[in-house]
Amino acid sequence: MDQRSASAGRLPAAFLTPGSSSFSDFLADHAPSLLPGGRGLPTGVLDAPHGTTIVATTFAGGVVMAGDRRATMGNLIAQRDIEKVFPADEFSCVGIAGTAGLAIEMVKLFQVELEHYEKIEGVQLSLEGKANRLATLIRGNLAMAMQGLAVVPLFAGFDLERTRGRIFSYDVTGGRYEEQQYHAVGSGSMFAKGSLKKLYRSEHSEAEAVAVCLEALYDAADDDSATGGPDLARRIFPVVSVVTDAGFRRLPEGELTGPVERIVAVRLQSPDGPPPAS
Repeated sequence: MDQRSASAGRLPAAFLTPGSSSFSDFLADHAPSLLPGGRGLPTGVLDAPHGTTIVATTFAGGVVMAGDRRATMGNLIAQRDIEKVFPADEFSCVGIAGTAGLAIEMVKLFQVELEHYEKIEGVQLSLEGKANRLATLIRGNLAMAMQGLAVVPLFAGFDLERTRGRIFSYDVTGGRYEEQQYHAVGSGSMFAKGSLKKLYRSEHSEAEAVAVCLEALYDAADDDSATGGPDLARRIFPVVSVVTDAGFRRLPEGELTGPVERIVAVRLQSPDGPPPAS
């Protein structure tokens, strides 16, 4: 902000000039260095904390997204209780996998992007519009991804027009793909998707969909060292969020304690987990 405008108590001209309803476009025009893709590339090998694993599944009333709490840095556990699932706006959520610092920064920028659009246009973006905006932000991080600092989020929400939950996945180039029924990203995704495929049923209730996501994260942690399972000693449970026509809701720890403890108790008797749903 220029000093003369600040001292006079006025906003700079950039803030008063009509333009795009995209906040990231505004930054690209007036402060490109604030965008992740507008910074200089790192040199050499950078060992940064990485987040894994995110799962999502639809159910009759919306969509559930859940993430484990472990961040790794090489062979070390960088953090045991990292948060990987965030509200994007009132009717959508985003989970992060990849370079944790850049991913969290991208989520914050995405949240501002959606809020900015709503304030400028007076309406919310459609769910597909939100998914497309996130794809643009990911594409802007391509140079960093080529240096090994990739961000691969999972986006989901309740489509008010189609009145159902929807899930979108991405690749590091910003390619956007709609997933049917369930999906998983991160280093444990192969094992989580196998579990989701085994347990998913379209008629599941919200509670059943939450249980399926928790089982999938447990299976991922069972075979992937970068995915953390539930830590009963430290009371560290997955972050679980539900999006319905009533909006976004993060499940409090009190609601997760029972389901998590039941899963752990069953696994003591059957380590491979429940059989496929009939």
